[in-house]
Amino acid sequence: MSYLKLGILLLAFAALTSACSVSLGSNSVGTANDGGVWLSGDKGATWRQVSSIPTISGRPGSLANTDINMLSIDAQDSSAVYLGTISKGLYYTYNVNNGWVAMDNLGQGTINDVKVDPKAKCTLFVAITNRLYRSLDCGRGWQQVYFDNNPGVNVTTIAIDHYNSENIYIGTSRGDIIKSIDRGLAWRTIQRVNDNIARIIISPQDSRLVFVATNKSNIYSFYSNSVTVPKDSANVDKNFAVDNWQDLSLVLKDFNLGSNFRDIVVSPSDASLFLATEKAIVRSPDQGLTWENIKLLTPEKDAIINAIAINPNNSQEIYYVTNTTFFSSPDGGVTWITKKLSTSRAGWELLVDFNNPKNIYLGTKKLQ
Repeated sequence: MSYLKLGILLLAFAALTSACSVSLGSNSVGTANDGGVWLSGDKGATWRQVSSIPTISGRPGSLANTDINMLSIDAQDSSAVYLGTISKGLYYTYNVNNGWVAMDNLGQGTINDVKVDPKAKCTLFVAITNRLYRSLDCGRGWQQVYFDNNPGVNVTTIAIDHYNSENIYIGTSRGDIIKSIDRGLAWRTIQRVNDNIARIIISPQDSRLVFVATNKSNIYSFYSNSVTVPKDSANVDKNFAVDNWQDLSLVLKDFNLGSNFRDIVVSPSDASLFLATEKAIVRSPDQGLTWENIKLLTPEKDAIINAIAINPNNSQEIYYVTNTTFFSSPDGGVTWITKKLSTSRAGWELLVDFNNPKNIYLGTKKLQ
């Protein structure tokens, strides 16, 4: 190689490394290449980055510079985890130690939600912009099963009835709660609210009981028929009926929750209901009829909660994450253990392995 060519290569390398240098300014969280997904095998005491993408070239790719929007787990197989990114599409793993695989046939874009059919693990539903896609073959092929005629409206959340997985619920940013009783072939709007639907979840102990949360932390519950019969036109209204609609926000008025919703979780072990906003976490032992405040270490004005999770087998074990810190409580919030994040990015999503609750996934995001 000539000295001229060598000099050009060295100059190019210097320019590249300069362009990739890290600068952590006071107004930026997470500009280093330490993002993507992290995993703890000891309930948050230690963490390791698990963001590799194997390639046929032998030179692995990485999600380390990717913003994570959501994580979802297969109810039949806890090693099957789905990862929704911001603007870079959907990834999955059947063994996180072997890395992540891109579902390229869905294309790029922000993944709003992913759910796996609890009775058919190769049936997947994915919400992207104003559309819902379904795959019946573990993601090899996709069919668009819902499309909103307004391109400014997003499909924001998906819930699947664990008793009868023909019943699918989706929420939209316009405030629609929409139900299908035939795995997404046809839909009916069953309720509307005046706010962006942030989350729809189904009680793990009674699939007829559905909870709805909005972006402004308004919480609702209702009962919906689980024993639906799509071919029985005589009972079509019964299939889509909304019974005992309740605005749980009325009970929560005495709590200083703020208006920035973060998450809502129902414990599979005892049906305790947890609601997290940016500033607070509250718990209900009776499906939202009464609530109690969970005391945090930091004052409400300094709390910036991004995500919460609980041990599916023990609702006393509570976790939440902020821009810089992972918090865990072994006793229902009486005491807390803190751990500085191993990443310069913000903790944005938490997922607990139901088969081995010591394993906790952390999705990260760069904040400006």
